[in-house]
Amino acid sequence: MAETSDLGPVELVVFTFPGARVGASAKNALHDVVDRGYVTVLDLVFLHMAPDGALTQVEIDEPLEEVGLDGITVDARGLVSDDDLDVVRSTMRPGTSALVVVYEQTWARTLSTAVSGAGGEVALHVQVPRDAVEAALAAS
Repeated sequence: MAETSDLGPVELVVFTFPGARVGASAKNALHDVVDRGYVTVLDLVFLHMAPDGALTQVEIDEPLEEVGLDGITVDARGLVSDDDLDVVRSTMRPGTSALVVVYEQTWARTLSTAVSGAGGEVALHVQVPRDAVEAALAAS
């Protein structure tokens, strides 16, 4: 397990799905980026709201086959908080699911280490908001 100071940029993303499982194409894509070493999953929580409003929560240390996430490699760090999950739960609709993933941009750590080894440093790292990217693309 890497020390916290050895981690690259860490992000949280929430994916939503109809029904009670993650679709095969989404699972396969997550496997792909993990297997290629682009990202390291640091935490993962699956939430499902049944049509009657009942909530089910599956954590990374529980069996994931039933929700379609078997075989995902995770370096579990327990980074998703109850507050994070409360926000997600409050936006869910009956009959839907949400997958909360905290991941490290492993490729960025690898590149940063190489830059440091060459005597350089990461001087700035900014995530450009999606709406800013879309506005810039629309203007060009």
